[in-house]
Amino acid sequence: MAETTRHSEPRYGNRPTMKDVAARAGVGLKTVSRVVNGEAGVTPDTERRVQEAIDALGFRRNDSARVLRKGRTASIGLVLEDLADPFYGPLSRAVEEVARSHGALLINGSSAEDPVREQELVLALCARRVDGLIVIPAGDDHRYLEPEIRAGVATVFVDRPAGLVDADTILSDSFGGARQGVEHLVAHGHRRIGFIGDQPRIHTTTERLRGYHAAMADAGITVDDRWVSLGTTAPERVRAAAEEMLSGPEPVTAIFAGNNRVTVTTVRVLADRERPVALVGFDDIELADLLGITVIAQDAAAVGRTAAEHLFRRLEGAGHATARVELPTILVARGSGELPPA
Repeated sequence: MAETTRHSEPRYGNRPTMKDVAARAGVGLKTVSRVVNGEAGVTPDTERRVQEAIDALGFRRNDSARVLRKGRTASIGLVLEDLADPFYGPLSRAVEEVARSHGALLINGSSAEDPVREQELVLALCARRVDGLIVIPAGDDHRYLEPEIRAGVATVFVDRPAGLVDADTILSDSFGGARQGVEHLVAHGHRRIGFIGDQPRIHTTTERLRGYHAAMADAGITVDDRWVSLGTTAPERVRAAAEEMLSGPEPVTAIFAGNNRVTVTTVRVLADRERPVALVGFDDIELADLLGITVIAQDAAAVGRTAAEHLFRRLEGAGHATARVELPTILVARGSGELPPA
């Protein structure tokens, strides 16, 4: 009687194992392990047989054993300010692409610009044993992370520096970008230029305000206190600030908007006015090209990609000193910043 080869099939309700895959493909466990982990040393024909067995059995790799062996979970956390902010979309996608190229899962969440919520979210991710963190900080004291960093959780801060801890930081050049934007307005004849920004405790706000003052000083312009307004980016607050700057006997003839949310509200305010007012916004916004809005554009994807690459270099054992990287911004002239004073 001819010998019949019997394939081991997993019992109903049990997850198929690498042993089941090996039996079905007629190979050893080590061969299955090499295929599953993408290692070299397997012929194309053998790899095909193993993959067919994996597909037939519905095998899924269980990473628990790898975590125990290596102390790594193949996951990283990303803490954003606001998931709805369009700046963070390309940033998050870039981080995810780098993580995926390293075989890691990305878990993200939003601090809603609340330092307490940021800390809770970061520590919750650490409790789930993420290998590393990318944080857009809401607070200015990150000493709560020191035990996690000492325990090996690689950490990179983005958009704003960490507070009171030493960590890699990836920024856009907020000072230089704002300075260039205001210089652009000055070059088109404006002397009364308003600045509407976010809350003063935020690093990017203070840097962009510093750039505004530097450009005005370079032009020999004394800034009137009424030309500067900082606060929340709530539409009603921004609208009130813009309307106040645009009223009175000597209104501003141009506005520099400190971020994309401020720009959107300012565009709506200016749309209702008969007198043209020049506008430059920091951050690009959707439809800005169609609306003719001049902006200082950040490369959010480059910021995310650079942060993720630094993180994985740390995870791979890079022992160099902590880095502070400032990526350049670009002035995109589309018409609104080139209007002359009325």
